[in-house]
Amino acid sequence: MTKSVTKVVYKPDTQSTDEYIVIVNPAEYKRWKEGDRTIPLADVVDSFKVFHSNQGSQGILGTPSKQQLHTIFSTTNEVDVMTQILEKGKDQPGNGFSSGGTSMNVTRGSFTIDNKGRGLMGI
Repeated sequence: MTKSVTKVVYKPDTQSTDEYIVIVNPAEYKRWKEGDRTIPLADVVDSFKVFHSNQGSQGILGTPSKQQLHTIFSTTNEVDVMTQILEKGKDQPGNGFSSGGTSMNVTRGSFTIDNKGRGLMGI
């Protein structure tokens, strides 16, 4: 059984197609966003991973470089970057991807997530 996840999307500029994304657990994120900062960040986020897409919300998610993180967030510390994304970003319910499902042999993959709803085909 897969659990429900939500992605929090931060766009640094309204005209840009660049998006920085963190996958979160929706219930914990809602409580955290409402001001309950006693919840550990490990419970709020699904994984300590920041994703980047330069194709908007329908693109393939990759990992941003440290230079990209420093340029946009003025830090390369992923916890600080995640906190900024969680505070400034907008949540989008996760349709088209899930967490906790089966995966193929990870040594064959590129560690990207396709959120177009095609699963792992074509990566």
